[in-house]
Amino acid sequence: MASKAFDMIVIGAGPGGYVAAIRGAQLGLDVAVVEREHMGGICLNWGCIPTKALLRSSEVFHLMHRAKEFGLKATGIDYDLDAVVKRSRGVAKQLNGGVGHLLKKNKVTAIMGEATVPAKGRVTVKTDKGVEELTARHIVLATGARARELPGLEADGDLVWTYKHALVPPRMPKKLLVIGSGAIGIEFASFYNTLGADTTVVEVMDRVLPVEDAEISAFAKKAFVKQGMKIMEKAMVKQLDRGKGKVTAHIEVGGKVEKQEFDTVISAVGIVGNVEGLGLEALGVTVDRTHVVTDEYCRTDVEGLYAIGDIAGAPWLAHKASHEGVMVAELIAGGHPHPVKPESIAGCTYCHPQVASVGMTEAKAKEAGYEIKVGRFPFIGNGKAIALGEPEGLVKTVFDAKTGELLGAHMIGAEVTELIQGYVVGRQLETTEEDLMNTVFPHPTLSEMMHESVLEAYGRAIHI
Repeated sequence: MASKAFDMIVIGAGPGGYVAAIRGAQLGLDVAVVEREHMGGICLNWGCIPTKALLRSSEVFHLMHRAKEFGLKATGIDYDLDAVVKRSRGVAKQLNGGVGHLLKKNKVTAIMGEATVPAKGRVTVKTDKGVEELTARHIVLATGARARELPGLEADGDLVWTYKHALVPPRMPKKLLVIGSGAIGIEFASFYNTLGADTTVVEVMDRVLPVEDAEISAFAKKAFVKQGMKIMEKAMVKQLDRGKGKVTAHIEVGGKVEKQEFDTVISAVGIVGNVEGLGLEALGVTVDRTHVVTDEYCRTDVEGLYAIGDIAGAPWLAHKASHEGVMVAELIAGGHPHPVKPESIAGCTYCHPQVASVGMTEAKAKEAGYEIKVGRFPFIGNGKAIALGEPEGLVKTVFDAKTGELLGAHMIGAEVTELIQGYVVGRQLETTEEDLMNTVFPHPTLSEMMHESVLEAYGRAIHI
């Protein structure tokens, strides 16, 4: 069978792969993208997007209960879990169709099937109709990652769920255990807790949201506990005894093991890269703990083979994958793109309250040997936050005391996932404290707190 020749083949059509394919096509390359499950990948179908739709429903539900505070009347407040899930799936479906349309519009050849790379420059795709042979000088691996399963804590879809089960729940949990308090764990804990589940979160590290600044983690924990969540830090689920309609969890905390009963468990203990079945070992690609090792331009140690997104390691974020996809396409087309800097990528968690950050935490900056200035501004000092009925939150900025460079920014509170981009742009433009101080922020907005936090770092805050 004759093989089809392309300039670039992308394996995986998630936020890394489909973006790489479109950018490659824009630059005049003949591009094919191979996807085994669904256009848009996990992010769009089973991750970022549908979770935000669910969380929006719980946020509205939460606000309805607060109607009286706003001078409004709402009685008989309730929810229909099936309808909430149906809306979430509808949002994902709409965007999934959009990706297919974009690939078509950009004349990218989309092939549904399972790909392997039998040799340099060759891709074999197993489709419904048989096997297709493709060739290209440049192959981009964008196969993503899946939920990590710990021995004894494996999901069964009934009592123990992964994120996928939690997005299309067979029932509403009454007593819920969430294992892991990273973004995925805490977002599901937030969603189900708001809808009334008695929620316990177990975290092996010494604090929830362990990648965030310690002050933000502490603020978040306080907020979660106030909402009725039970937070167990420095704790580990050792085993799950599954019975009829219930799970007994053996939780080790402070050197002792305690048993607790739950009707549902969500496991969110990290991810592993989808590196199997591609033929990487035979090609001689270096894989370290399920992630493909690359240089700063996402090149593997096999010429013409690149890896982007989750398969290429942390941070495991859709926007990092997309940006790497663009960079690799430009590199293949003969351009000179800048490498993606992980420390310039913002992390966002859509729990209630929201959490967002970019750059170094206060502890990391000190560890790196910086002499620092730290500014803080609370939501309670901001007119817009009070008018919104969202007076709980904090904006924190970390500067290099010698140069005024913005080393990091960390926020918790209403809409901070939107606000963080101001600091991301600032860091990209190599801003100093002086630039930020001289910027006029519109009033009344939540963004004014970003200004005040900078001013506070230098003893110049007005409203605190």
